[in-house]
Amino acid sequence: MDILGTSLRVCVDDLDAAVPAYERLANAEAVRFAQGPVSVAAVGPFFLMSGPAEHMDILRKIAATLAVKDVDEAVADLKAVGAQIIAGPKETPIGRNVVARHPDGSVFEYVDRQGTDS
Repeated sequence: MDILGTSLRVCVDDLDAAVPAYERLANAEAVRFAQGPVSVAAVGPFFLMSGPAEHMDILRKIAATLAVKDVDEAVADLKAVGAQIIAGPKETPIGRNVVARHPDGSVFEYVDRQGTDS
């Protein structure tokens, strides 16, 4: 699989309060979207997330988001190394994603831009 980049996941209580600091640190403007009841702001290499506690508890277990060329290829490689597919593949506002638990127990989200205009 081709890993194109990594985004750090940051869970925050107040997205509006957190965004300006990350925009300054990353020298980038936030791109906001919703993933169900969770509000997300993509700022440079950071995904800032805020929402209901029950959703945030799950999101905190995912170490990072990895941009890949193709989620289907990622799934094949993940299965080949013994990873467990926890969720997906499915369409999201930023592309297709899959969440997988690696054999060592680490959990990562893999996302591609398939089906988006970018």
